[in-house]
Amino acid sequence: MTNPTDASGQPPYLRIVAEIRQRIIDGELAPGDRVPSTRQIARERGVALATATKALTTLRLEGLVETRPRTGTVVAGTFAPATPPRKPTTPAPVPAPEQELTLDRIVRTAIAIADAEGLPALSMRGVAARLGVATMSPYRYVPSKDDLVLLMADAAFGEETYPADAPEGWRPRIELGARTLWTLYRRHPWLAQLGSLTRPLMVPNLIAHGEWMLSALDGHGLDPTTLFDIHLLIYGHVQGLAVHLEWEAHAEASTGQSEDQWMDSRAPALRELVESGRFPTFAKVVGSFSEGPDGTDGYDLRLDDLFASGLSALLDGLAPLVEGS
Repeated sequence: MTNPTDASGQPPYLRIVAEIRQRIIDGELAPGDRVPSTRQIARERGVALATATKALTTLRLEGLVETRPRTGTVVAGTFAPATPPRKPTTPAPVPAPEQELTLDRIVRTAIAIADAEGLPALSMRGVAARLGVATMSPYRYVPSKDDLVLLMADAAFGEETYPADAPEGWRPRIELGARTLWTLYRRHPWLAQLGSLTRPLMVPNLIAHGEWMLSALDGHGLDPTTLFDIHLLIYGHVQGLAVHLEWEAHAEASTGQSEDQWMDSRAPALRELVESGRFPTFAKVVGSFSEGPDGTDGYDLRLDDLFASGLSALLDGLAPLVEGS
């Protein structure tokens, strides 16, 4: 069995914490700089992924690092080298009196954790630690993590509402509804991971977005099934693209590689497929990205642009059905 401590009797994760902390204090790692990923720490220091994860979690609880979507773990922007970091023995933030704990604070804290670290990082214990209260305190307000996630979703979907004076025409209203949902998914990437078309979330503030979309389509002579099918097609387009926001953020945080870096590392495999002769159209299209007259070098995947162009094409195709009824 591997000895859980080093020669000094210190657990390996604390030694890793101390080394990275010192690099931050010395200014070697400045605010916004990426710190080694869990896989990089595990590979370079010969420790388990769990040990590397525990080290980064400790640094995060000390306030020295933070996890940013699509970036990974970086030095916290609020860190000042002149300020000594908290000791690992007191990792929790400044405690708040138990009497100040409210359901709203619990939900907002949980949302902040999910925004920064992804939904898999969320736990009732973690929420309690972030709030500086006893581990079981949040359970007085919400019975389980599943219930908490539903409250988080409802709160997040409720951050954007619609104007009382709706735009004229079904299409401008649908476009506003779709852009509003995309904005929320952009703000909270984990939202798109919840529910599906077959098992939707039953929370009031998501239904409010559905109400806006359905009311935009109502009054055009569509039968209820067709009307609801169109609503689901539009919602599926928005959510279907939005799921990639969280997937990419999680991939960057876990591998330490940006999207471009990951693609660069797969270049030999891609080249082999292109040069195999088995996929001529694929080879022609992929080859054009590095040979185009506009100086294009590689395909630049832009989810925001795909959302906008896909929505436009979808509404163009639906227009005869909606307006011809």
